[in-house]
Amino acid sequence: MAEGSSTSGWGYQALVRLPRVAKNPVRELARRALLALAIIAVNSLIVWLDRASYADNVNHDGVSLIDAIYYATVTVTTTGYGDITPVSQHARLLNALLVTPLRIAFLILLVGTTLEVLANEGRRALIDARWRKKMRNHIVLLGYGTMGRSAVTTLLRNGAEADRIVVVDANQAAVDAANRHGLAAFLGDCTSRDLLRRAEVPKAKHIVVTVNRDDTAILATLTARQLNPHAHLVVSVREADNVSLVRQSGADGVVTSSDAVGRLIGLSAVSPELGATMEDLLNYGEGIDIAQRLVAPSEVGKGSQEIAGERVLGVVRGGLLRHFFDPSVAVLKTGDELVVARPSVKKRERTPS
Repeated sequence: MAEGSSTSGWGYQALVRLPRVAKNPVRELARRALLALAIIAVNSLIVWLDRASYADNVNHDGVSLIDAIYYATVTVTTTGYGDITPVSQHARLLNALLVTPLRIAFLILLVGTTLEVLANEGRRALIDARWRKKMRNHIVLLGYGTMGRSAVTTLLRNGAEADRIVVVDANQAAVDAANRHGLAAFLGDCTSRDLLRRAEVPKAKHIVVTVNRDDTAILATLTARQLNPHAHLVVSVREADNVSLVRQSGADGVVTSSDAVGRLIGLSAVSPELGATMEDLLNYGEGIDIAQRLVAPSEVGKGSQEIAGERVLGVVRGGLLRHFFDPSVAVLKTGDELVVARPSVKKRERTPS
């Protein structure tokens, strides 16, 4: 279950919901109610089985089953009207040894439930404050639909840590799914400035926008960029016509989902092998993987095509990506980053050394 805490404006939606295994609140409440009823039932049974040892000081007609239930109820709740009382020595001893512990257990159950509710509120606020304090240089994902989940899977496979990824989504099911996958999440509007602040967007290193509407993506990009001018911001849009708007809103990278899927389908139709190769590049751990890494000291001074076991597709130098055929990166230098195609992790693991 997710952690949360009441606060003005957003209520439970305003605080971080951290992944944790917890009991269903309705089920837990039902369990405690059943325990309370069980305590009353046991107490009633004790009185009913020994009803001859009790006196009804009002009606003087003996103790019935209803009287036993009534006595048990007023006893465990410490009301004690005194109209029904144990008169024999052994009945009073049973009250001292059995009924009194049941009364104490009932009070502990009742007070414990109240205290737990109050303690949880304070605990949730402390958890939120502690989480907020340690969030620096993390990844914020706005939108946790199919595309957002695929993005998180890729991030995790490429070394990102689950506790450094924060999800914001307006759908409760998406937030619950993020929690189940080990991610912290916020429930609310991805374009809300206040909510993005609570997700520590101003301190994030990377921001990924994968909402399901282009107008929402543009507004979310504008808001995120205003809160954090320096983070690397990547946005997914559905229509190519909106790419320029998203870039003007502050996105560093824009992916057009409909065009990308269309191109892949077109390639598969024209050349099944080419389509299969492109799909292989997009699937991590199958056949060929694409990765970015720093040039190794032993590779400095070599040509970009002299790297053993990998194929260099591009070189990042001075913050600019240059293609492998660019003569300016024909010789690798210290500080270069290589974009390479290489056998997948699984394939490399199977290859004998």
